[in-house]
Amino acid sequence: MTTSPSRLTARALAALLAPAAALGLAACAGPSSADGAEPGTGPADELRLGYFANVTHAPALVGVAGGYFEEELGGTALSTEVFNAGPAAIEALNAGAVDATFIGPNPAINAFVKSGGQSVRIVAGATSGGAQLVVREGIESAEDLRGTHLATPQLGGTQDVALRAWLTEQGLANDIRGGGDVSVTPTENAQTLTLFQNGQLDGGWLPEPWASRLVLEAGAHVLVDEKDLWPDGRFLTTHLIVRTDFLERHPETVEALLRGELAAIDALVQDPDGTKVLVNEQIAAAAGRPLPDEVLDRAFANIEFTADPLAATLPTLLADGVTAGTTTDADLTGIYDLRLLNGVLRATGRDPVPAAGLGEE
Repeated sequence: MTTSPSRLTARALAALLAPAAALGLAACAGPSSADGAEPGTGPADELRLGYFANVTHAPALVGVAGGYFEEELGGTALSTEVFNAGPAAIEALNAGAVDATFIGPNPAINAFVKSGGQSVRIVAGATSGGAQLVVREGIESAEDLRGTHLATPQLGGTQDVALRAWLTEQGLANDIRGGGDVSVTPTENAQTLTLFQNGQLDGGWLPEPWASRLVLEAGAHVLVDEKDLWPDGRFLTTHLIVRTDFLERHPETVEALLRGELAAIDALVQDPDGTKVLVNEQIAAAAGRPLPDEVLDRAFANIEFTADPLAATLPTLLADGVTAGTTTDADLTGIYDLRLLNGVLRATGRDPVPAAGLGEE
C-alpha cells in the first residue's frame, strides 16, 4: 500500500514526540480531579470521542477517516459518536458517555460554569470561522428581520448565542422561548434546510456546510458573515475539550489525541483536495449522502483550521451568552489546559499558543 504524504506527517510527528511524551506527562500532573481520582494512571484502554458531521469539525472528521487518531493512540481503542450540536455533546460528556469532544465554545463555557469550573478543560482549538446568518430574498438589513422566524442548531449552542447577541445589539428583542421581534427556533440542521426550502423559515445563523447549503441549494444570501464581527476576522468555531478527570488520569492518551489532531490539521492545510474527500465521506456516512463539490468548496473557503483555541476571544463569547440568556456571568480562570498541546507544538518546532490568563499553558 502506498503511504500518502499526510500519513508520513503523522508518523514523523510520532517519532519526534516519543521522547517528549514522558516529559509532557510529568508536566501535566495538575490538581486532583473533582471525584478524587489520582492523576496519571496510564494510557486509557478506550477513548470515546465526540464530534459533529460539519465542515467546521473537519480536523475531527479527517482525524477519524484518515486514521490519524488511531495511529497516535496506539493500543488505546477509539470509539466515536456524532452529535448535531453542542449541548447534546455536553450532556454526553457530563454523563460519562464520551471522554472528549470537538465542540463550539459556548456549550463548553456553560459546562465549565455550571460545574463550578470542575467538569471540563479546553485542550486545543480546531477551527476559526465558518458561520453565517443566511436569509431569504427580501431581507437586506437587520430591520427587515422584524417579524421573521430564524433557526439555529440548538439552544445555547455557539451559533444560537451569536444570533441572539447580534439581534440584541441591533435593537431586536428575542428570548429563549421564541418570542420578541424575531422568533429564534433551535432546529436540527437538516430540518432547517427543508423548512427554509418550504418557506417555513426566513433564515438561520448556521455553521458550515449548512450556511453554504442554504445559499447554493435553496437561494439564501448572506446577511451577516460572523468573521466581519471579530478583529482580524478570526473567531472560534470549534475547539477540543476533555473531561477533567479523564485528562488527569490519562494525559498520555490526551497527548496522543492532540498529536493526531495536529496531523489532521496539517493534512487539511497541505492537501485540501484530498482531505475534502475524507470530510465528505464522513458527512455522507452521517447524513446519508455527500455534499456537492460546490458546497464543500464554499464551506472550506470560509474556514481556517488551527490548533490555537483563540483564548482571548472567550470572555466576549461568555458575555454574548449572558446577553443571549443562555448562561450566567462567571470567572473562566482555569478553563484552559494547553500544556500538552504546547508540548507537542514545541516538539515539532512550532510556537506555543496562549491561554490568555484563563488557565495553564
